[in-house]
Amino acid sequence: MTFMSESTDTLFLIDTNILVYAYDTTDKRKHERAKALLEKCWRREISYAISAQNLAEFFVVMTQKVPHPLSVDDAAQIVTDIIDFPAWKVLHYDTKALETAMLLYKKTGRHFWDALIAATMIQAGVLHIYTENTGDFARFEHIVVKNPVGE
Repeated sequence: MTFMSESTDTLFLIDTNILVYAYDTTDKRKHERAKALLEKCWRREISYAISAQNLAEFFVVMTQKVPHPLSVDDAAQIVTDIIDFPAWKVLHYDTKALETAMLLYKKTGRHFWDALIAATMIQAGVLHIYTENTGDFARFEHIVVKNPVGE
């Protein structure tokens, strides 16, 4: 089965903050926008990328850092559902991406974990990201940043 993306050749990575907003209702406006974005994927209207790192971060944030945390079982089920759903392309980093991330970190001075996501994206040929952290990701060459929950 073929899935559509934002355009016929553009695959966006969903950053952790967008995934969290889709499941955390603390900020109603951001929740509704992120939820609507992800629902397109769950309805198989679009395909998104996500890194294994994003999924791990999501699990920690949703079980420990939001005002109304999910149970470990519920958060684990969401992660498993994403991994198993064919409209989600799960990206994994390897030692080459790790080396690239260290160079990006040194070059940009941005957060290392963002550099690792950027390196993983670049290696996979996924050059677009939905994130609220536009300032952080805009510093990485080749990465196109869009904030779907902003004003």
